[in-house]
Amino acid sequence: MFTILASFCMGGAVFCLFMLLADLLGKVEVDTPPEELEIRKLPLIFRICLPLAGNFTFITKKEFLNISRRNTAEMIQSAGFDQTLSVDQFYGIRIMLGILGGLFLILVTAGGKPLPGILFFLVMILYPTTWLKKTIRLRHLSILKALPNVLDLLTLSVEAGKDFLTSLRDILARRPEDILGSELKRTLHEIQLGKQRQTALRDLSERLHHPELTSVINAIVQADELGVGIGQLLRIQGDQLRQKRFARAETLANEAPVKILFPVVLFIFPSVFIILIAPILYQAMQTLSV
Repeated sequence: MFTILASFCMGGAVFCLFMLLADLLGKVEVDTPPEELEIRKLPLIFRICLPLAGNFTFITKKEFLNISRRNTAEMIQSAGFDQTLSVDQFYGIRIMLGILGGLFLILVTAGGKPLPGILFFLVMILYPTTWLKKTIRLRHLSILKALPNVLDLLTLSVEAGKDFLTSLRDILARRPEDILGSELKRTLHEIQLGKQRQTALRDLSERLHHPELTSVINAIVQADELGVGIGQLLRIQGDQLRQKRFARAETLANEAPVKILFPVVLFIFPSVFIILIAPILYQAMQTLSV
């Protein structure tokens, strides 16, 4: 029993150490030419595997992966890496990490301790998809935080007499660079290159898959098709998004006591019991021994 518990503790320690190392490696930056700035945003382990990822296209292009490839392509696009990382490269990186985890599992199993190897193998298999979902979640959160302010500025500009595109261009020129601003600039450039405004906005919605942003874009497109002024519409959408943001903040605040319960029970209560009860038990044992 003690051996099994020690193995689980060692496996958990290896897992935590690997996640810490992966997070630190993801923050490492190397000087690169301007055309490779997007690649710098990838985790270091992805950048190491990326040059060799194309060697596995004979596996990644199998027909039984078509549905998975389509879903992965949408996730990569939502994460903002559609111009940096292809589906085949992503699958190639997953295969390479799986091979690396399998080799480590074989070596550790040969040493008689398979549990850390199994945990490491699972981490290497699940890490690419987990990283991609985490990136999408952080991007959506950043967009949700910035979107109400952008809508307020658009509302003021449109009500002041400017048209939608001029207002958007002026706002993006003065706002600090963020995820929403970058995506809006891409959409604005597409419109300036000749793409219809409605098509460019729909492409933005399909590219990000953000529910709140999709709702705003659908309202703008519909108002544009009907010839309705969008000033009041933008104000209503901004108020609704701000209410949603406040509701989400309240929900997270209400969830905090429940989330903190597990670490309190697991780490704090045992320490308190040891500090309070250990001296009493020690004195009782000394008294009984006499």
